[in-house]
Amino acid sequence: MNTTTRLGIFAGGLVIAFGAAYGAGRVVGPFAAEETSASAAHSTSPKPNADPMEGMSPDDDSATDHDEAAGGEDPAAGHDEAAGHEESSDAQEAEIPGGLMVSQHGYTLQRVSPDPVEGRNGEFAFRIVDSHGRPITAFDKVHDKRLHLIVVRRDLSLFRHVHPALGADGVWRIRLPFTAAGSYRAFADFTPTGGEATTLGIDVPVAGAYEPRALPQVRSVARVDGYEVTLSGDPRAGKSSLLTLTVERGGRPVTDLQPYLGAYGHLVALRAGDLAYLHVHPDGEPGDGKTAAGPRVAFHAEVPSAGAYRLYLDFRHGGRVHTAEFTVRAK
Repeated sequence: MNTTTRLGIFAGGLVIAFGAAYGAGRVVGPFAAEETSASAAHSTSPKPNADPMEGMSPDDDSATDHDEAAGGEDPAAGHDEAAGHEESSDAQEAEIPGGLMVSQHGYTLQRVSPDPVEGRNGEFAFRIVDSHGRPITAFDKVHDKRLHLIVVRRDLSLFRHVHPALGADGVWRIRLPFTAAGSYRAFADFTPTGGEATTLGIDVPVAGAYEPRALPQVRSVARVDGYEVTLSGDPRAGKSSLLTLTVERGGRPVTDLQPYLGAYGHLVALRAGDLAYLHVHPDGEPGDGKTAAGPRVAFHAEVPSAGAYRLYLDFRHGGRVHTAEFTVRAK
């Protein structure tokens, strides 16, 4: 993976920026299909209701294999690099948090599948088009994937990071189970070949009886799949803060974390209220000769605005991807 990643900034001082010593992470990211129980990744608060997307895991390698075969590393087809955008417009867009817009940088996220049906494992399909409405089929690999898809319920109670397959028609497809009603937000994190790294978001309604959940309380410990993850460090508005996540199992530190998408951990942050999205990566990378495989995974975080955020840490151990979730409040 690249040791330097770009972080989107929040407009008017309301931006989340996670910078590492080797660079800053950038906005949004992933759903996966390898066996995991990310839905159980909650803090010590009581376990919430069943996950609307139960059965999905943060590591769908089968979809990715199809992605490589179907979409391939196509030559730049139908790509128009932000045509028609003036410099002043680009400067304004650069200040907008990632994931809040359906169109940005000359690209638009279009959902082509019907609204999901509660209780069914249906296909979720979408495409990225340029300013002329032409589907983009050539994407750069970033963190081992050509597109990261994050789906979260708007009350921040349910989170998935997966990787759909790209077809020759420019449509990304993946099967997602939605077992509960609600309003969801889907984030597509991608870099078109020759274009700019972009994160777009679109609302996804799932009809039915919807019971919103309150944001979990702030706690420094999250338990998931028999692991205990401890968060240390306090994010402060306008200052760079070190956030360290320590992974233990059975009271013992985990020192053999496995690489996941080229890193020992991935952190996604969503701001409560508007779901402004941030996808960052930790200091160092596997195989660099200085980054240990646990138990600690460190991130440098700068949160320009005070308020509540939801953090989701993906890590791989024992051949599975696990997701630990935290609520934090920046002072």
